Amino acid sequence: MTEKKVSLLEGFKAFLMRGNVIDLAVAVVIGAAFTQIVNSIVKGVINPLVGAFGTKDLEGYSSCLKGPCVTDPKTGETTEGIRILWGSVLSATLSFLITAAIVYFLVVLPMAKYLARRAAMQAAKEGVQETLEVSELEVLKEIRDALVSQRGGPAGGTGENSGRGHDQ
Repeated sequence: MTEKKVSLLEGFKAFLMRGNVIDLAVAVVIGAAFTQIVNSIVKGVINPLVGAFGTKDLEGYSSCLKGPCVTDPKTGETTEGIRILWGSVLSATLSFLITAAIVYFLVVLPMAKYLARRAAMQAAKEGVQETLEVSELEVLKEIRDALVSQRGGPAGGTGENSGRGHDQ
């Protein structure tokens, strides 16, 4: 029974120590910090700019769905009617779009270009390796043909590359 506990703990430890789990944890922490920066930019810069075209901050825009909306001046809460805060939705949408654009243009696109360049370099490297292997095979065939001719083999040679080294 203790063996099972040890193996479970070992398995859990191995899971935590995998590179991709640690990378994911780092990405979540950096993503959370990045989200705070983007939200600050949206709330501090973009919302007031969009609100400048109207009469107030973007998050302050709302509509009353049912009846006249009455707001308590002390608490700021709606006491009558149903208020829809569409300005908050628009603000969150802007935050999402800005975050997505920054992630795409600063992370995804450069990484895709890097991986494409790396794949092209790897393909070129494999092509050179393949060429070296083919030329090495040709040299070995010439050596074989030379050894056969030194032994006094048939005059025409044998195999598919007979006489190959003589007419070059």
